Amino acid sequence: MGMAIESMELNEVETLEGHTDRVWSLDWNPATGHSGIPLLFASSSGDKTVRVWEQNTLSSNRFTCKAVLDETHTRTVRSCAWSPSGKLLATASFDATTALWENVGGEFECVSTLEGHENEVKSVCWNASGNLLATCSRDKSVWIWEVQQGNDVECVSVLQGHTQDVKMVKWHPTMDVLFSCSYDNTIKVWADEGESDDWQCVQTLGEPNKGHTSTVWSISFNASGNKMVTCSDDLTLKVWETENIELQSAGEFAPWRHLYTLTDYHDRTIFSVHWSREGILASGAADNAIRLFVDNNESEVDGPMFKLLLKKEKAHDMDINCVQWSPGEKPLLASASDDGTIKVWELAS
Repeated sequence: MGMAIESMELNEVETLEGHTDRVWSLDWNPATGHSGIPLLFASSSGDKTVRVWEQNTLSSNRFTCKAVLDETHTRTVRSCAWSPSGKLLATASFDATTALWENVGGEFECVSTLEGHENEVKSVCWNASGNLLATCSRDKSVWIWEVQQGNDVECVSVLQGHTQDVKMVKWHPTMDVLFSCSYDNTIKVWADEGESDDWQCVQTLGEPNKGHTSTVWSISFNASGNKMVTCSDDLTLKVWETENIELQSAGEFAPWRHLYTLTDYHDRTIFSVHWSREGILASGAADNAIRLFVDNNESEVDGPMFKLLLKKEKAHDMDINCVQWSPGEKPLLASASDDGTIKVWELAS
C-alpha cells in the first residue's frame, strides 16, 4: 500500500449538505477520478431526490452539487448505482420503481422506468459489462433486467428464494454471478445455468455455513473477486472465500465458504461495508462510527486474519447507512448518514 499502516488517520475533508432527509446510499462514478476526469458520485435520500456531486478539480477535495434529480420518484430513493461506463445512473425507490438516468449534455434525463416489484425497491446494481441490472425488494424477490441499446430494458428473470425483505443485490466483479442478502439472515448466490436466462440459486450462505444470525445488510468483494465481505445486524463482519474463480467463469460453480468473522468492533447494526482496491475494509454502522480493517499479514498461525487499522468514533451525528471508497488515485472514502449529510474522508499517514 505504500503507507505506514501504524500511523494512519481518516481525515474529514468535506461535509456535503443539501439533502433534507436521511441519506441512504451513495455511489462513485467508476469512469471518474482518473485520466484527468474529476471524481463524481451520486447520493440518494429519504427526501425523494438524488444528488450528483462533482469534484471541483482532480487535485481538490472539494465537491459541488451539479444536479438534483427530483422529478421521477414519489417516495424515498433507497439506492443508486452508476453503470460501468459511467454513462447511466440507476436509482431504486420505495415507490416500487427503478429509474435509469442519462447525462445528456450536462442535464440528467430519466430515459427508462422499470416497474414490476410489488413494493419498495431496496437496491440496484449493474454487472461488470453493463448489460444486466439487478434489483431487489421488500416483496422478497430479486429481478434481473437486460439493458439493451437505446436504453430498452426488459426483465429476463424473477428470482424467488428469500423468505423476507431483500436488502441488497451485488454482482460479482468479474462474472455474471449475482449475490443477494436479506432480512432472512442469508446470502444467496444466483447463476445462469445456461443460455436460456435460467437463473437459479446455486448456494445459500446462512447459519449452518457459519453465516450471520440476523439481517444481512451489505456485500462487497475484494479486487480479484475471490473474497467477499458481508455485514449484519448481528454486529459482525464475515469474510468468505471461493477457491477457483477460473472454474466459475467456465460455467462451473465454485462454492463459497466462511473464512473469518470480525466481531466486537461495532456495538450497533453494521449497515455498510466496502472493500477498497488496496484491500482496506471500511464499515459504517448505527453506532455513528467508521472502522477500517486490513489483512493481518504478520499473523501468527491461528491468529486473526484481519486487524483493525483505525476507528473513527462520531464520524456522523446519526446512523451511517453507506460507506464507499472512491475509484480515484487518492484514498478517499465517502459516508452517508441519517443526519442528512455526506462526508468525504481522506486516509492519510
